[in-house]
This record gives sequence, structure tokens and C-alpha cells, in this order.
Amino acid sequence: MDFQAIIDKYYPENNALRHILITHSQSVAHKASQIVLSHPELQLDARFVEEAAMLHDIGIFLCDAPAIECFGTEPYIRHGRLGAELLRAEGYPAHARVCERHTGAGLSREDIVRQDLPLPHEDFLPQTMAEKVICYADKFYSKTRLDEEKSVAQAERSLAKFGEAGLERFRKWEKLFE
Repeated sequence: MDFQAIIDKYYPENNALRHILITHSQSVAHKASQIVLSHPELQLDARFVEEAAMLHDIGIFLCDAPAIECFGTEPYIRHGRLGAELLRAEGYPAHARVCERHTGAGLSREDIVRQDLPLPHEDFLPQTMAEKVICYADKFYSKTRLDEEKSVAQAERSLAKFGEAGLERFRKWEKLFE
């Protein structure tokens, strides 16, 4: 797979949004790749992890999030699902699963219903180890402070706002990946 060609297709202009996407995704890919190298016992496909990490936010351009130069019409919470649809159309279903399962520490059907989120009423929880690694790595980087890596405590505080279940998943990953 040529992930750069996919990025170029959906982000053809060299603008602020492309810079945000690529910089953020490179940070996530680097951290995820470090986990892959540090944990050979997980037997992860390093190439797949890099590709999926670079594409996990491919759908942000479709969303309305002006603070990160996104001027689409969809709610930002849908960026993972929208990116998954793009990647499925490109013929990459495994990469698509990473997109739709990286929001927060994953979203359960119960979370979606309880919070009345504009998503299908189904589970979007990371299941494969690669999905978990990329979701975990993503929590350390925001798209508004591209040059900063969050500490574990900062990542936990960000997740805590959305409920205990996601925070628990993240803490399990901490033990597994650090």
C-alpha cells in the first residue's frame, strides 16, 4: 500500500490542514512503531502499523472543526467512521477498522447510545493488537499542539472526561505497551 498516495488523493493541496494531518499522523506512527519494536512478543506487522497510523485520521477533512482547519459539514466525532468509509472504498478494510476504532479509547455501543452520538449503534472498540497500539499512541498527540507529546497523566486526564470504561482500557494498554 502507498499510504502517501491516499493522503495526496484526499489532501492534494499543501495547506495547513495537510500539515496538521501529516505531522500528527507521523507522531502517532512513530510512537506506535516504537511499541512494535519494543514488544516483539506482540508479533505485530510493523509495516501495517505504520500505514494504518498514517491513515487513522484521513477523514478529518469532511468534518467541521475550524480550530484544526477542517471546514467540512460532519460532526468531528464522525471522522473515524468517515475515514473508514474512504479506506474501505480504496480496498483497505483492515486500515479502515483502525480509523473507526481509534476515537477516545474506542467507543462502545452503550457509549454511543448514552451520549446520543451521531454514529451507528454498534461497538467501535479496538480489537486487534494493532488497533489497540495505534489507538493508544494517538492519545499522546493532539492536532492543536503538534510539537508536544502528552504525558501518560495528561492522556489519562483527557480520556477521563469521557468516562471510566475508556480510561480503564487505556490503563490496561499502558501496562502492556510501556
